[in-house]
Amino acid sequence: MVQRLPITAKVDIYSYGILLLEIIFCRKHFDAAVEDEGPTILADWAYDCYKQNQLHQLFKNNDEAMHDMKMVEKYVMIAIWCIQEDPSLRPNMKKVTLMLEGTVEVSAPPDPSSFISSIL
Repeated sequence: MVQRLPITAKVDIYSYGILLLEIIFCRKHFDAAVEDEGPTILADWAYDCYKQNQLHQLFKNNDEAMHDMKMVEKYVMIAIWCIQEDPSLRPNMKKVTLMLEGTVEVSAPPDPSSFISSIL
């Protein structure tokens, strides 16, 4: 049975974070088979790459991204903040905009799934 939960600003922020990851990595949120790796969920994969400081490996053939890895890393961090499982940890859209503009510093995001892990 599908639950019908209300659409809120925090749901929109989550969707924006997923969209941002899809744009950054040029991948769908869920790929059934990515280069023989099996099923891949973009949010998990992006966080793992970020946490292991391996983002640069994903952009070896993209000169523009390699030229400004700090900006790419910042955008990935913003996206990870947006996709936090705990909605109270997600920033509001104004803060997201300020982070994207560079007006507000982007701190290191926690594991997006840590909220679910802590309650199970």
